[in-house]
Order: sequence, then C-alpha cells, then structure tokens
Amino acid sequence: MPKPRTVMVVAGAALLARRALRRRIRSSPLWPLPALEEPVSGRPRSRALRLLVTSREPVAEGVVRLRLEGHDLPRWEPGAHLDLVLPSGLVRQYSLCGDPADTSSYTVAARLVPDGRGGSREVHEQVREGMELEVRGPRNRFPLVEAASYVFVVGGIGITPVLPMLRALPQGVAWRLLYCGRDRASMPFLEEIEKLGADRVLVVEGLPDLDAFLADVPEHAAVYCCGPEGLMGAVAERVPRVHLERFSPRASGGGAFEVELRRSGRTLTVPEDSTVLAAVRAELPDTAYSCEQGFCGTCQQRVLEGEVDHRDELLTDAERGDSMLICVSRARGDRLVLDM
Repeated sequence: MPKPRTVMVVAGAALLARRALRRRIRSSPLWPLPALEEPVSGRPRSRALRLLVTSREPVAEGVVRLRLEGHDLPRWEPGAHLDLVLPSGLVRQYSLCGDPADTSSYTVAARLVPDGRGGSREVHEQVREGMELEVRGPRNRFPLVEAASYVFVVGGIGITPVLPMLRALPQGVAWRLLYCGRDRASMPFLEEIEKLGADRVLVVEGLPDLDAFLADVPEHAAVYCCGPEGLMGAVAERVPRVHLERFSPRASGGGAFEVELRRSGRTLTVPEDSTVLAAVRAELPDTAYSCEQGFCGTCQQRVLEGEVDHRDELLTDAERGDSMLICVSRARGDRLVLDM
C-alpha cells in the first residue's frame, strides 16, 4: 500500500496533467472543433460533433467515465444519450451522466462487457485522453416526466441516465431508488447516490426483492427502470406503466417472412432468428449499417409495400409511415417490399 502522501502526489500529478492537456487543446488553432455533417439516408438526422476526450477515469470495477469537451454544445435533459462513433467506426449509445447546464462538455460512463459485440472493449482499451471522437445527439427517449413522486429501479450501469434525474428532482418531492448490482465495487456512482438521500436508497448486492420494493407504489408515481433486460422485464410485469431505457433491440421472434428488393429484383427469406439486415447483406454486402440496435439510423430504408413491426428507438411516427430500420424492425405479415 502506498503511503497517503504518495497517493496525494500521484493524484495531484494526474490533475496537473489533465489541466495541461486542456490548455494545450484550447490553445490549438483548431479549437473549437467544427461540427460535422451527418447524412442519414440522404438527409441530416442530428448534429454530429467532434469532441476531445479530456478525462478518462475508472469509477467502478469494469466501468470508465469519459469527459468529452467542446464548445457551445447542444443542451440536454436528464435521460438523454449520445451516439459515440468509436475509432473502428462502431457506433454505441451511452447515457449522459454529467451536468445538463454544462455546455462545454459531455460525460458518459461505459461498462466493459467481455463477451459483448466489441464496442465496450474498444472504449476501455483504445479510447484515451487527447483522442478526438465523433458524437451524435443528444437524443432523449427516456425523459423525466412531471409527477407527484418517483420510483427508480436500476441495475449496474443503468444508474447513468437516472443519476441526472435524481439531481434534477425538485426539492421536497418524494422519491426512492432500488440500486442493485453484483457487488458494491462494481456499482458506479454509489457514493454520490447514497449522499443524495441515504434514507431513500436501497442498495442490493445480487438479486433484489422486487415484490417487496414495488408492493406499495402509489398510483400517481412515475416509475423508471434501466438495467439488464431481465430486470426491466421483471419490473414491467409488476408495473405496466414503467418507463424503460433500452440499448438493445427487442428479441427477434415473430416468424419468418419474405423481403422483396424491388430495384435489385431479388426476393429474400428472413428467418425467425435473423434480421432483415443480415438477409439483405448476404445479397448486397455494401449495404450501410452501424449500430445494429435501432439507434443510429444508418440502415434506414424506404418501404414500398407491407406492414412493419417497428422495433427501433429512433424514427418518428411520420418516418415510420414509409421507412424502417432494417437492423431490428420486421414484417407484421409475411412480406415486405423495400426500395433497394
């Protein structure tokens, strides 16, 4: 164990290094970095920015927090998330967990998923201070609604969108939080959460007793849940009106169906356990895609015929009238016709 003085010297050196990095960045003739155009299916989807990683630090076992700095950044509200375009080109979504009033930086946190699809590993192994990243957004599909009281259930990294909500709640409003995780060491922002209201926070290591925690939820309460799919499903079974935040598509299911690619003159079969995107790329390998989770909009295609089972988290109701994201959405019937 290092002596306390050694720890203070190391921490002080790290702080000075970060300050020096910020001074170097802001003295560059390229600062502030320009916004990027972001075409999606031939039209802009949302503002894209190039930001600099000025801080990268662990906040729990397997969780790192990134601070991305820019200039006059778009404002956001609790529950919003960003799309991060990683060095490899992968696009991943991370909830904003900093201060919404800060227009000079965005803060996100990412948990390492060793057996995931590679995005979290790239964040942990390749993203470093001084690196420039493209971000898109912010977007908010998980807004904090006005209510007489609030009940929050979160698991692990699911605390990130909820943390700004807790900070933003009006003084005196009733709220309570169930925060569960594998163990305390793996639960980010735990110390701050407990300081926000130790008497309102129930921390559980392992599986929580949802029946007990949700037994007396008031009718007027807004209930929020973010975490593993199993946790969100279990809460939704008990409280149908719950607000959920998902960063993965719903399970495929729904049976096989045919997709006609009108301009290509091809007809494909999409199996129950696959996606339209996978079937299309087997025939048209240059088809654009990125997140594969229904968030970024890269794979948006025009629908000429058929009814779509929309499973994305991006398109507006108007856009869903004649288009779909083929990475997650499916046919409601047995056939779709796409303008491809």
